Amino acid sequence: MLTVDAVVTAGGVPKPGEPLYPYTQGKPKALMDIAGKPMIQWVLDALGGAETIRRVVIVGLAEEGTALDCRRTLGFLPAQGSLIANVAAGVRWVLGQDASAAHALLVSSDVPTITPEIINWNVETSLQTDHDAYYSVIPQAAMERRFPGSKRTYFRLKEGLFTAGDVNMAATRLVTRIPPPMQALVEARKNILKQASILGFDLFFLLATRQLSLAQMETMVSRRLGLTGRLLICPYAEAGMDVDKPAHYGLVKRDLEMRKT
Repeated sequence: MLTVDAVVTAGGVPKPGEPLYPYTQGKPKALMDIAGKPMIQWVLDALGGAETIRRVVIVGLAEEGTALDCRRTLGFLPAQGSLIANVAAGVRWVLGQDASAAHALLVSSDVPTITPEIINWNVETSLQTDHDAYYSVIPQAAMERRFPGSKRTYFRLKEGLFTAGDVNMAATRLVTRIPPPMQALVEARKNILKQASILGFDLFFLLATRQLSLAQMETMVSRRLGLTGRLLICPYAEAGMDVDKPAHYGLVKRDLEMRKT
């Protein structure tokens, strides 16, 4: 079985007035307790149980993470100041462990309902091809079936409504040549107009008028970011059920409590 190392991004400390501050009280979001464990520990349990994972590095926690554990070799790096810098530092750590590592799995610390099965599916499906980046999208039907009323943000393509996943794969070679448009896109991920200026307003027009297909999106985004990319339709809603709001916290907490019984 093919194996890879995983980079878990765990930066972020909710500030007073932000939705999750009452649950974190000035501590890192990744360490927020859900169903008796720090949120990130659920993610580490899934990675540790996946046969496709060799090692795991957490980026964003240093001394704070020492109480965490994983069945795989576990490393820690401090936050680097931005999401893309965190990912790059994590991948450099992977290459430091094994200079021949071709890919790394990128996982957010706020998807605590993921399972080893989901991790294995993503690694095995991604490594059927050799691309620079693999991006998971989850159909609305799968999300609503698994987490009714989760109210995720969806985008419409010809094939239907999708939401973004938080378990993705990247080639380690990207770290040595991160395309400037890709870095700009990540930095503008909360500004739709800046994203449009980077990817092209024609792409956003096709998206807005429901004329864009998965294949077109894959091709256009790859070309404009200067990389080879592949979209994966992920059947597992858990890969996109990130905890950003109190309502998400409640849904996930009930789900994990049921898993423990």
